[in-house]
Amino acid sequence: MILFRRSVGLFLFLFLSIIQIHGQVGQSLQWSKDGNGYYDYEDSQISLTNLATGGQTVLVTKEQLVPTGSAVPLTVKSFTLSEDGQKALIFTNTKRVWRYETRGDYWIMDLKSKQFTQIGKDRPQSSLMFAKFSPDGNKVAYVSEHNVYVEDVATGKSSALTSTNGTRKLINGTFDWAYEEEFGCRDGFRWSPDGQRIAFWQIDANTIRDYYMLNTTDSIYSQVIPVEYPKVGEMPSACRIGVVDVASGNTVWMAVPGDSRQHYIPRMEWAGASEVVLQQLNRKQNISKLMYCNVQTGVASTIYTETDEAWIDIKSRWNDDDPSGWEWINSGKEFIWVSEKDGWRHIYRIARDGKKESLITTGNYDVIQIKQIDEKTGVIYFMASPKNATQQYLYKVNLTGKGQAQQVSPAIEEGTHEYEISPNGKYAFHQFSNYYTRPAQEWISLPTHKPLDASADITKKISADAKKASNIEFIKVTTEEGVELDGWMVKPANFDASKKYPIVFHVYGEPASQTVTDVWGRQRNFLYGGNMANDGYIYISFDNRGTPAPKGRQWRKAIYRQIGRINIKDQAMAAKKILQLPYVDPARVAVWGWSGGGSATLNLLFQYPEIFKTGIAVAAVANQLSYDNIYQERYMGLPQENQEDFIKGSPIFYAKNLQGNLLYIHGTGDDNVHYQNAELLINELIKHNKQFQVMPYPNRTHGIYEGEGTGRHLVTLYTQFLQKNCPGGGK
Repeated sequence: MILFRRSVGLFLFLFLSIIQIHGQVGQSLQWSKDGNGYYDYEDSQISLTNLATGGQTVLVTKEQLVPTGSAVPLTVKSFTLSEDGQKALIFTNTKRVWRYETRGDYWIMDLKSKQFTQIGKDRPQSSLMFAKFSPDGNKVAYVSEHNVYVEDVATGKSSALTSTNGTRKLINGTFDWAYEEEFGCRDGFRWSPDGQRIAFWQIDANTIRDYYMLNTTDSIYSQVIPVEYPKVGEMPSACRIGVVDVASGNTVWMAVPGDSRQHYIPRMEWAGASEVVLQQLNRKQNISKLMYCNVQTGVASTIYTETDEAWIDIKSRWNDDDPSGWEWINSGKEFIWVSEKDGWRHIYRIARDGKKESLITTGNYDVIQIKQIDEKTGVIYFMASPKNATQQYLYKVNLTGKGQAQQVSPAIEEGTHEYEISPNGKYAFHQFSNYYTRPAQEWISLPTHKPLDASADITKKISADAKKASNIEFIKVTTEEGVELDGWMVKPANFDASKKYPIVFHVYGEPASQTVTDVWGRQRNFLYGGNMANDGYIYISFDNRGTPAPKGRQWRKAIYRQIGRINIKDQAMAAKKILQLPYVDPARVAVWGWSGGGSATLNLLFQYPEIFKTGIAVAAVANQLSYDNIYQERYMGLPQENQEDFIKGSPIFYAKNLQGNLLYIHGTGDDNVHYQNAELLINELIKHNKQFQVMPYPNRTHGIYEGEGTGRHLVTLYTQFLQKNCPGGGK
């Protein structure tokens, strides 16, 4: 569940922790149909574990995963089962598409006959995406080379449902770069409930200009790598929804009103066998419309409209970066919706026709995520943290909205919880950590939250002694403007309050993520080669207004049209407060960040040179007019209307003010924040005779991890620069 968005660099250090947390269950975890167990791929075999009994049944052995003509079993990336549980669709030989390995090969294992066959054998190797069974399990649909195909399982006969008209810029059944990056949209087609039709997205990026990246290291001559990338201010790709009849291949296009190049459709699902439901956002993403489309006529009718003075978040914000699915309840007569329209992110139930709605969660707190809707017991499970925005807990509330929400997570487990809840609401895989407790996991029963295995009880792993021994503390500061900010501080080992220590600020500050969360490892600087506390540094971070903390709409949307200004001012004012502490050395103040945090680092170094003396910026947006339209226009508006906001929020506008020490780092193969940001900034600094250090990493992407020795080199570079220009130790 790693989010490779603009906050990618901030989370690389959490990757190993997440792998550790999921090690027991595996990335291919899926619940059994009755919800009493889960399927898993481990030790080269697929098995079913019954949580009620603890028993395990092997469904597919290692030997059965060996294809004819091969000596080794397939490496299973993930798998799904047919509706009747008789067939397994196995995803293997995967390749990356931008952020994730969503392209590969698919095989079907008949769990009765153990017959093992490949789907899409006539397609290029590792070209299939998002393959899934039809409801009756007799067909499989998939995307290959920008077209949607369907294949008969029994005969192996396949046909293209989109007439093979797909190209790199006419995309059927999946999405272009911007939709994937900013909406989390990847899987772009849906089987109808009766298996007779498939609804799919078509993205027309033919009018989108390519951004050309240059590979100069993999051959004697340079290679041009084009990316269809709509810069801010450029019109989006055209988007429409088609519904194709599987038998005839005929497609009906949904007549969604408006200019297809001035809107987005981030969600679409079936609403019965004869219509689809979708969400349409206008280009500014501050008007949301829900509408039904008749799949035979294409006629669309709007049933629910919501507006916001800033922007409207879509489901990927409150559902693990996944915009798919539609939460129908009451036999399809109502659906669940989430909105901030009363000032807090709350859950609503809305009548199918959109004419009646009722509030389910109430109070001055935010719903962080919906985890499970259990109609049988009449409750919704969701994540929230009304008292502490740095943590999150599981809550439940009655589906009727009657009564107050109740905390399910044990109160003694103060920190950050995560859950995967079974479809029947009886079991959950529970993960927990806080700043002094390593990641722990257990299986629990609900609603009691009792561990199934007493020896794995997380409560027993929380140590008061570990808390007391920790040199990490969570703090709050109130700026001179009266804004209260959450933060954490890691003090040096053998701290002596009579001495003055250097301080290193870690920043992000944009709407994509928080840095101040109560989880294990968050307070460790993964780019520092050594132990900062042992080397005599104070390490600190604050979340400014505009970060997605559960503090209400006003907090989050205060940054609208103010990126590069309000967040930077909050961070600088917090730093001023911290510099008043007698043990902080104002001559040794450093700041660093990645992506949006790199932008903040530059802005802080340039706008407040009297505070920040050293800065290390990684993969930063130097000029906001160079980033993609979905992200920038959502949070900043249209440059055609308020270009001054983009200019005065960009680090390049203030580069002439550089006084301190700057290390700028960027991958030349960054398809997200383009390397042009580095060269634009370099030119501006040269113009003003500002001396600095720069490190380009050839062909590395936004995460700067590809290539032999890259990680070690990056850590060495960062550490040596910091130690030279902001030396550690108390004085």
